[in-house]
Amino acid sequence: MKNVIALAATLAAALSFGASSALAGPTVYIPLGTANLVIAVDAASSRITATYSGVDNAHGLVATPDGEYLVAGSLLETPLPAGSPPTAPNSKLFVVHPGHGHVMRTIPVAGWTHHQAITPNGRYVVSTHPTRGGVSVVDMQSNQVVKTIETGPAPNYTAITRDGGRAYVSNSGNGSLSEIDIATWRVTRTLDGGPGPEHIVLSTDEQTLYSLNPQAGTVSAVSVQSGKVVKSHKIGAKLHGLDLGDDGQTLFISSVGDNKLVALDLRDGSQRSLALSPAPYHLNTIRGTGKVYVSSRSDPVIWVVDQKSLMLTGTIKLPAGVGHQMAVMP
Repeated sequence: MKNVIALAATLAAALSFGASSALAGPTVYIPLGTANLVIAVDAASSRITATYSGVDNAHGLVATPDGEYLVAGSLLETPLPAGSPPTAPNSKLFVVHPGHGHVMRTIPVAGWTHHQAITPNGRYVVSTHPTRGGVSVVDMQSNQVVKTIETGPAPNYTAITRDGGRAYVSNSGNGSLSEIDIATWRVTRTLDGGPGPEHIVLSTDEQTLYSLNPQAGTVSAVSVQSGKVVKSHKIGAKLHGLDLGDDGQTLFISSVGDNKLVALDLRDGSQRSLALSPAPYHLNTIRGTGKVYVSSRSDPVIWVVDQKSLMLTGTIKLPAGVGHQMAVMP
């Protein structure tokens, strides 16, 4: 596999991590932006196991539930001729086959892609396109865009329910969340999202949406039933990453401005924090491992943090670039 770069001795030496498990854990796939790479990390040992090239400035990333494909969205787009329709493609998604070790195909899309989500059955990939005011829906069977949906100004992130019935899209330009009926691919409701919502995550019971408001420095709790913000938590400056812990009761939030990772207890609103510098950025809880992976916005590292103790347990040194939206495969 000529595109899979073996990273044995060199990266093992560069990886400042403690004793590793002999058992393989989940695989975490991480796009590295302007490095034009996606890496695979074994979550048990937090060691890089493979690198995939041929993706252009990948930021959003999802994996199909069977682990056969990765779909990476690009922040690059080409200028369109004057008078082109808003649905004219000028960017692309990259479909990577980890088993074969390379990009299998590309799919044209309209506008650069910020983040992505995938339906639980693996059939559809939803990509947010901030400059186009909506999302695209790619059918993984036909490998083409089958629907474009207007949601609102500057759509940022998508969360999909476990049954694959509804998708929620944050519109950072007008403080709203769009609810989409996946059966019809229509916007059915508009919910409040707090000021400038970006990353979002559903609660374990899917009755609450948590939206990150980076400039306000808050996390909003939005009732799915009423569509209203029912609580707001002040966290810190220039927030970015957001995910729910394994216990279903803890939100992890990164503050780029305050150089810290915050653990917010949803039961009583109490907070714990861990200093991480420089600029903690994207994050993902790695289900079943008790770990949180946090990237730096400015340095090529991933910090490994224990969810319970909120202690730094390791650092993964990246070959280049910085980590963005991660995809976790059990």
